[in-house]
Amino acid sequence: MTRLDDPSLVADEYADETRLRRRAAMFTGAGIGEDARVPAVAAVAQAKPRRILEVGCGWGELAEWLARETGAEVVATDLSPRMVELARERGVDARLADVCGLPFEDASFDAVVAAWMLYHVARLDVAVAELARVLRPGGTLVAITNSAFHLQELRDLVGSGPSPSTFTRENGEAILSAEFAAVKRTDLDGRFDFDSRSAIEEYVRASISMSPFVGSLPVDVALPFSVRRGSSMFVATKAA
Repeated sequence: MTRLDDPSLVADEYADETRLRRRAAMFTGAGIGEDARVPAVAAVAQAKPRRILEVGCGWGELAEWLARETGAEVVATDLSPRMVELARERGVDARLADVCGLPFEDASFDAVVAAWMLYHVARLDVAVAELARVLRPGGTLVAITNSAFHLQELRDLVGSGPSPSTFTRENGEAILSAEFAAVKRTDLDGRFDFDSRSAIEEYVRASISMSPFVGSLPVDVALPFSVRRGSSMFVATKAA
C-alpha cells in the first residue's frame, strides 16, 4: 500500500504542481458544488485573527484568500521549493519549512490552517504539537482532511484498497484532542459525476494512492460514474 506520509514520496509528488492541481479540482473545481475551502475561510475569519499561519500552502491560493477575507497578516509554509515559489508569485509571504519544526516563536499566531496536508506528515504527533505551540492561548486551528470513504467507489473500481490516509474524519478529533482543549468537526460531503472514462483515468493517474492501479481500470464503465466526496473540517481551540 502506498503511504501518503512517506517523506520521499511527498517530496517527489510536490516537486511539481500538475498532479496536485488535478486532485484539488475534486474539491474546488467546476461541478463539485460548494468549494470545500469556503467554510474553512469563514471559520478563520470568525476568530478575528491578526496573524495567520498556513502550513502546506501549495501554490498559495488559500493563503491569498485568507489575507483578502480577514485583512490579517498571513504567513505560509511548505516543504516544496516549487510550491513556495508559486505562492510567492501570488504575493504570499511563503517560506520553506517543515511542520514538524516550525521556525516561529511560541504563541506567535492567532490562527493556523492545515488544509489537506496532515495525512502527509510521518510524525503526526510532533506536527500537531508544533501547531499548538505556535498558536496563542485561545487560538484556533482549522484543519481539513478526507473521510476514509472518500472516493470509495473509485477505489473499488480500480481495486486500490482502502484509503491509506493516517489523518481522517474518523480519527482526526482524537489526534487533535491530544494538544487542543476543544475540537469540533463539520462534515463537507457531496458527490461527483465523471462523464467519461477518460476523465476517470485522468483522475486516477493524478491520485497518489490509486495511480499504481490505473491498469486495472475497466475498459467499459457505466456513465456517469458517481463517487462520494467526503471531507471534514476540524476547528480546534487551544486552551486559554
